[in-house]
Amino acid sequence: MHPVTVWYDGQCPLCVREIALMQRLDRRGRIDFVAIEGLGDGACPIDRAELLARFHAREGGQLLSGAAAFAAMWRAIPLLRPLGLAARNHVVLALLERGYRGFLRVRPRLQRWTRRFPPA
Repeated sequence: MHPVTVWYDGQCPLCVREIALMQRLDRRGRIDFVAIEGLGDGACPIDRAELLARFHAREGGQLLSGAAAFAAMWRAIPLLRPLGLAARNHVVLALLERGYRGFLRVRPRLQRWTRRFPPA
């Protein structure tokens, strides 16, 4: 069993690129990366639309979203673990969440841009 499960949009070119990077960094195989599309209704921990709207992860049985979900993923990757541990501080996590919400506003434009440039 993996200590962290991450759900992602496998049809979003931006998400696919980011998850590919995280998979390369997850050399210990501690993260279960799950593409949302194609999952049966019972396989999603919450509503599919909600999973697609924000980044979600499960760590230690707790479902997390947004910056907290990213921090859980980072804690499972040795290279990023210090950042994930720093996010356990509520001030750091609040700043990361604020940045994540800003990213969500520009995400549609970034998705369109990445569609024009397929990965090598």
